[in-house]
Amino acid sequence: MSSNVSTLNVFLYDELVGTITNVGNDRSLFALTQDYIENTDRSTLSLGFKDSLGELITDFKPTQTKLLPFFSNLLPEDEMRRYLAERASVNPEREFFLLWVLGQDLTGAVTIKSVDGEALPPSIREPVDGGEEYKDGAMRFSLAGVQLKFSAVQHSSGGLTIPASGMGGSWIVKLPSSKFKEVPENEFSMMELARKIGMTVPETQLLNIGDIENIPDGIGRFGSSFSNSRAFAIKRFDRTDGRGSVHIEDFAQVFGVYPYDKYKKASMCNIAEVIGIEGQEDDIAEFTRRLVFNTLIGNADMHLKNWSLIYNDKCSASIAPAYDFVSTILYIADKEAALKVSRSKKFADFTMDELSHLAARARLPEKLVLDTASETVELFHEKWQNEKNNLALNSDVIEAIDKHLEDIPVAKKK
Repeated sequence: MSSNVSTLNVFLYDELVGTITNVGNDRSLFALTQDYIENTDRSTLSLGFKDSLGELITDFKPTQTKLLPFFSNLLPEDEMRRYLAERASVNPEREFFLLWVLGQDLTGAVTIKSVDGEALPPSIREPVDGGEEYKDGAMRFSLAGVQLKFSAVQHSSGGLTIPASGMGGSWIVKLPSSKFKEVPENEFSMMELARKIGMTVPETQLLNIGDIENIPDGIGRFGSSFSNSRAFAIKRFDRTDGRGSVHIEDFAQVFGVYPYDKYKKASMCNIAEVIGIEGQEDDIAEFTRRLVFNTLIGNADMHLKNWSLIYNDKCSASIAPAYDFVSTILYIADKEAALKVSRSKKFADFTMDELSHLAARARLPEKLVLDTASETVELFHEKWQNEKNNLALNSDVIEAIDKHLEDIPVAKKK
């Protein structure tokens, strides 16, 4: 391994706020700039960089191979990580160098660039098992997550184009899975249902694969199957129409949890407590709606990375728009949510009493939580009965949700 020292600059809204230095043997150090530390009107980089008194943390421990969780969570996971690392001929476990390659189009308002603007040193490039050389190198975006998804630009004909450079897209395209049937249709339907119930949902599309230009070569080996003909697209809420960036962070970043622990280390109650402290009553109500809704549809995958904060004024946090709503119960016969609510993960334990317990522990207004929950259940029944046969769902998904609802205490009609 290279023993040369390399440094990456960390920008927030194009302002230099820190550096990550690889001091050799894959050991990395993160430091905030003195200007950022001394700026009393500084933009928020992460709530995870504040201590229990709300003061900025300025001393960070070195990391080995992995970066600090905040930066590790900006990188893709699993298949997507292997795919992009292969294109760049970088070992996917060496996060400093992967961030070097992918850091110019991350989620939120963070960009990462090498200090001198140089390309990745040839000495770092290495063959990846099963890989091949790609002339164009990595597609330069990360879009953290497991599912194969790409940043895309909308063109006048209504279709989407994935830029060859991977930069500048204002949409995220999620390709169909070879493992699970009709996931794009499922996600599109659940997001539209959430919108009808009153949640904050970005613009979405369900597209024919043929309407997406420039789909990268070689992704079939990483889990995507085009035998399914449609893809799901969602407008990026961390980008403005003027191509500016809005900062966001997910709750794995907030809690300093590595992606592999996104199902552990924290609960819905912990998320609720942060939203209660940092947000307004509208944020608490929105959190409650989403928690209830995802329980009702049987989404067992609402882990820490599927909840995010957004910094619309660059400083104060509110709950970010919804994403990754999928009814998972048809694919995985799971009777539990991804995270504990307050005392239990079990869907069958999701009662108004459990929500009261969460409200008390997270110090949220109990009446607001329970009233919002009751309203959401009522609206769900109304919209689900009226819309389920009009959504892009096959009968198996509808049947699975109907059966699931029989086991959820708060779903039972009085």
